[in-house]
Amino acid sequence: MTAPGVYLDHCATSPLRPEARTAMTAAFDVVGNPSSVHADGRAARALLEQARGQVASLAGAKPASVTFTSGGTEANVLAVRSAVAAGSRRLLVSAIEHDCVREAALASGVEVVELPVLANGVLDLEALQAALDAWPPAAGPVFLALMAANNETGVIQPVREAGERVRAAGGWLHVDAVQAAGRIPVGLDLCCADTLALSAHKLGGPQGIGALVAGPRSRIVRDLPGGGQEQGRRAGTQNLIGAAGFGAAAAAALAAEPAGPQARDMAAERLTEAGARVVGADAPRLADVLCIAAPDMSSEIQVMGLDLAGVRVSAGAACSSGKVKPSRVLEAMGMGELAGRAIRLSGGWSTGPEDWRIAAEAWIDLKTRRDLRRHPAAA
Repeated sequence: MTAPGVYLDHCATSPLRPEARTAMTAAFDVVGNPSSVHADGRAARALLEQARGQVASLAGAKPASVTFTSGGTEANVLAVRSAVAAGSRRLLVSAIEHDCVREAALASGVEVVELPVLANGVLDLEALQAALDAWPPAAGPVFLALMAANNETGVIQPVREAGERVRAAGGWLHVDAVQAAGRIPVGLDLCCADTLALSAHKLGGPQGIGALVAGPRSRIVRDLPGGGQEQGRRAGTQNLIGAAGFGAAAAAALAAEPAGPQARDMAAERLTEAGARVVGADAPRLADVLCIAAPDMSSEIQVMGLDLAGVRVSAGAACSSGKVKPSRVLEAMGMGELAGRAIRLSGGWSTGPEDWRIAAEAWIDLKTRRDLRRHPAAA
């Protein structure tokens, strides 16, 4: 059994919200298949569509634009494959995109152009414009994948500015909003996006369900053959219980007061004084995400040391767990050796100011003890 402690790994997965648990418990008693036409099937369909509407509200979209998927990864991959099916022969992908986006692009069989980010982790808009200006007609429609906020640093990306440039070129912008949804406003119109990926468990919903939100300018191809569920966009009987939890979590996130950065920033100030470097400090960031790098401690040592102190953090994307290695995102930011010495602290709906204070004290204590072991004469 895991010892109780401070949980600051919401970017990996957020604890289940009470509202989601209640909705899922009720959904267990719904017997019918949403595709069945009898009374039980209609009851299941009503619950599914209620959840779809709740997710759509979070994304500032119409319910019909929401396709339920198995998670954010499937939603991202579906968007990339749909763009290729629509004729894109060159894909623009920012250097800080999630691995599922990069790998789907690289596996698509078309040319992939990686766009650089500035030292603060923000997309280089001039590099984007240069790529658009040099776009050859043979490459087909422009496609850009740009996440709303980075999953390792919390740096918020200029998705609207990028989307306006892509749209002016007649192209398609896909926004991975998995980390941003529930933390900052997101939506197709707000981001000037054509498709948007969401994941339930990043905002207090269950694991194993996400959504691809698609605007009228995009055409989603069915990647999974079978029945005609999800308006023919994704075959297979829908995850009704997961959808119910997703919808409830989305509604709760939309109604909640957005987190402020005060507690995070107080922790960051103390950590900086103790020798840590805040990654992306001069860029707009999610208010409850903090990425720090330590010149003299590896990511693994920091994660393990904090875990022993009862503080749960990560060394980057949870998808890379089990193999702590230098962060590709931080390497793209030009951080060199520090890319292997960074950790991410991420709060969420259940995080309070005390959590940030305890985490900062635990990190400072860890560093102090290691410094004393290396330099005992300084004691």
